[in-house]
Amino acid sequence: MEETLPTAENTRAAAGQDRPELQQAIQAIVDAGFLGVQTRVNDEQGEWVGSAGRRKLGTSAKPATDGLFRIGSSTKTFIATVVLQLVADDVLRLDEPVADHLPEFKLDRKITLRMLLQHTSGLPNYTGEFRADGSVEPGIAAGGKEWADARFRTYQPEELVRFGLSRPARFEPGTSWSYSNTGYTLAQLLIEKVTGQSIADAMKQRILDPLELRGTLAPGTTDLPRPYAHGYFRYQDAAEEWKVIDVTRQDPSMAAGAGDMISTTKDLHTFYSALNIGQLLPAKLLAEMRRPHPKSAGPFGGYGLGTYVQDLGEGFGTVLHHNGSTAGGYVAVMYGTPDGKKTWTASITYGDTAPDLAAFAKARDNLLKQVFRDGSADTSL
Repeated sequence: MEETLPTAENTRAAAGQDRPELQQAIQAIVDAGFLGVQTRVNDEQGEWVGSAGRRKLGTSAKPATDGLFRIGSSTKTFIATVVLQLVADDVLRLDEPVADHLPEFKLDRKITLRMLLQHTSGLPNYTGEFRADGSVEPGIAAGGKEWADARFRTYQPEELVRFGLSRPARFEPGTSWSYSNTGYTLAQLLIEKVTGQSIADAMKQRILDPLELRGTLAPGTTDLPRPYAHGYFRYQDAAEEWKVIDVTRQDPSMAAGAGDMISTTKDLHTFYSALNIGQLLPAKLLAEMRRPHPKSAGPFGGYGLGTYVQDLGEGFGTVLHHNGSTAGGYVAVMYGTPDGKKTWTASITYGDTAPDLAAFAKARDNLLKQVFRDGSADTSL
């Protein structure tokens, strides 16, 4: 039997909702074509947890509100925080050449630690990227049947970096912006090099244990610890027939340091709130983290050091965020105000249909404005 036993959080969520507008908002995400949602809101009204949809195809049970899930690129904020802690400890400097610490990769000496964290290094993305004409430059197996067939393959971080470095640079270091997982895998290797610890031990010592994040794994594992909701992946096979497979089990090493962690909505809330109130970094480095590069501006705001900074408009203020997704199965949500008083964290799972992305964006934006509309929280930077 795989069904999840009732927990305190599930019992509370099932006992009745005192914020029906939030329940309606997450139901709209399911209605947009996703299988299930578990979510957590912390604001001036207190904490609200809820879920909608189904935890597994073929069942009617909702996702557990304390379930574990793959957080994808939300991992980057954790990695950036550890790096900045090492800067605070005078072990590293933001503007020193990365090549001084990782000479084996023969990096351009103009590439600095800041550039890795801000995606301004010009390093190609090993999972592929868009060309200037809108076509795709493929990378390692990160989608379609190719990824489905290789989802249990184990990659070494050095292998990922060398694959990325085998491609031409996107631009001269520091002259533009382009999202690159390669930079964050290098950041993980840098952490391990200067601390003499594995990334698991460094993360445990610096973030997981101090904040008591008992549901967070860094790096993640092939098997998700229970409770969890199942994630699915749709792809076309060689005959161009659509197939759907359960990808709850997958080897996350394809995104070492860039998207391989596992967590819960509670742990993401605890981490992001602690980070934004200044519990993990000194004020000067927190300010550096929140200073977007001018060329990174886009629909989700601008990119600082491991976090996005977005203005939601008049009456809503500024939010910080770094959401994530895996090649198949899972989407993670992590938003917060600069003062740490408000957060929205969630896990969204794919099912056997292609979601309506326009309907999802509308539902997401509605929920954002439900949570982050003008209130008592100080949203100034």
